[in-house]
Amino acid sequence: MAFQLTIPKMACSVCADKITKAIQAIDPNATVLTDPRLKLVSIATKVSEFTVRQALVRIGYPAI
Repeated sequence: MAFQLTIPKMACSVCADKITKAIQAIDPNATVLTDPRLKLVSIATKVSEFTVRQALVRIGYPAI
C-alpha cells in the first residue's frame, strides 16, 4: 500500500528523520520519502494508513 500524507509540523530534516524512524519502527521494510519544504511524506508499507497515522500522532507529528 502506498500513500502520501501532509505533516504540517514537519519543518526540517530532523523532523523528517523522526517521522521516518517512527514509520520504520512499525514496518522495517517501509519506504519513506520526506519533503520538509512541502511538508509531504510518501510511504510504501504493508501496514494500514490508520496505523501509520497513529504512530505519527504518538511522536507529535499528526497528519492532515
